[in-house]
Amino acid sequence: MSFSPLVDQLIQALRCLPGVGPKSAQRMALHLLENDRSGAKRVAESLEIAVEQVKHCERCRILSETPTCRICSDTRRDPSMLCVVESPADVIAIEQTALFKGYYFVLKGHLSPIDGIGPQEIGIDLLFARLKNSEVTEVIMAINSTVEGEATSYYIAQQLDGTQITLSRLAQGVPLGGELEYVDGGTLAHAFQGRQPVCG
Repeated sequence: MSFSPLVDQLIQALRCLPGVGPKSAQRMALHLLENDRSGAKRVAESLEIAVEQVKHCERCRILSETPTCRICSDTRRDPSMLCVVESPADVIAIEQTALFKGYYFVLKGHLSPIDGIGPQEIGIDLLFARLKNSEVTEVIMAINSTVEGEATSYYIAQQLDGTQITLSRLAQGVPLGGELEYVDGGTLAHAFQGRQPVCG
């Protein structure tokens, strides 16, 4: 059975969202049309405004409706630390911890030569341009621990070799409360490599 052309069009449009398949898109479309038309209008209006007005911060490339985002505009943050992440969602995750007080740079992805994604495609050239003549003394790599993420971190490390900038990365290993028998081998290997002395 197929729906009317406009309902089908809405279902297909909702499928562009990550993790939304045909059934989920159909459920969302029918819910909005059957039970929450005012909610559907709010979503449509908010989406239209966001698409028109939200761009990227000129300094860190996070999503922002102003040329410089609120994080980059905050003069209370530490200008000596720059955290490099893959996506704006990573910035939000780190900010929720309220532990990092430096600034950010969003790569918008990772290196993947097979897919034709090189340094310029993800903005590594812009990262180095930002570091040039800056106050940054430490770059913290908060890149996903995938093959592509590791390659991206390695490439940046090579380019920063010989500079006065310290390169560090987030600790990786056994999660708090995790049991060793359920931890995968790659995570355990990272945990052993990054082991720390126990203070008595």
